[in-house]
Amino acid sequence: MSEAKIELRADAVPGAGGVEVIERKLSTIELIWTSAAVRKTVLIIFLGILWEVYARVLDNPLTFPTFSDTVAAFIDSVQSGILPSRVWTSIKILVSGYVIGILLAGTLTVLAINTQIGTDFLETMTAMFNPLPAIALLPLALIWFGLGATSLIFVLIHSVLWAVALNTHAGFLSVSQTLRMVGRNYGLTGLPYVFRILIPAAFPSILTGLKIGWAFAWRTLIAAELVFGVSSGKGGLGWFIFENRNILDIPAVFAGLLTVIIIGLVVENLIFRTLERRTIRRWGMQG
Repeated sequence: MSEAKIELRADAVPGAGGVEVIERKLSTIELIWTSAAVRKTVLIIFLGILWEVYARVLDNPLTFPTFSDTVAAFIDSVQSGILPSRVWTSIKILVSGYVIGILLAGTLTVLAINTQIGTDFLETMTAMFNPLPAIALLPLALIWFGLGATSLIFVLIHSVLWAVALNTHAGFLSVSQTLRMVGRNYGLTGLPYVFRILIPAAFPSILTGLKIGWAFAWRTLIAAELVFGVSSGKGGLGWFIFENRNILDIPAVFAGLLTVIIIGLVVENLIFRTLERRTIRRWGMQG
């Protein structure tokens, strides 16, 4: 309950072992603390304070700037327009690779769930390429596609494809036989069977794959841009970090890292949480 707290007392009725329900209204602070957003905000503030204290005790701005200096560098970079421009460059490439990777993963998984050769192909390919770090393909991407966005998109597809395909395929295999028979009884086959039976039933695993794919893609992009970040004369967020490292502007380097963290928090709590709330929780698959 959001406005009251219920306490049960077994000794409420003397000698009878009765139960008395006592209703107590929660205080304003208790009501506020029930919000996950508030709790997470308090945790982030605590980490920021811890960062500030540790940096001041260390007293070495060239290795670990204070949180206040990092925030100041972040604000300056935003006001100058440099940081938003670099973030936009990275986001465009990231979304392109992420979407293409998801589409390819979906195609492979649909083939795997409907044909034996598709299953063998997916299992073989994931066993071969899933352990291979996406960044390890960067030298080949540079040879094949040159210095630019295409090479970055190529390594992003690799980082997304296998994680999403593995989780989606595992989710499809975990769908109960009862649901499968219901679909067959309604005459569903092929893509209608996949979209109306398998995907809703396996969506928790699919969403997990999407989250993992996003995390892999984000890390791969920043790492790749740290190696080479210039695309048509314009680098992304990783290149922003690399450039400032070269000129020893360490607060700006940490501002770039802070931007990576902020984007991760926004995507997780606004996009994936909303998707989870409107699908998995609404469908009763999660408490």
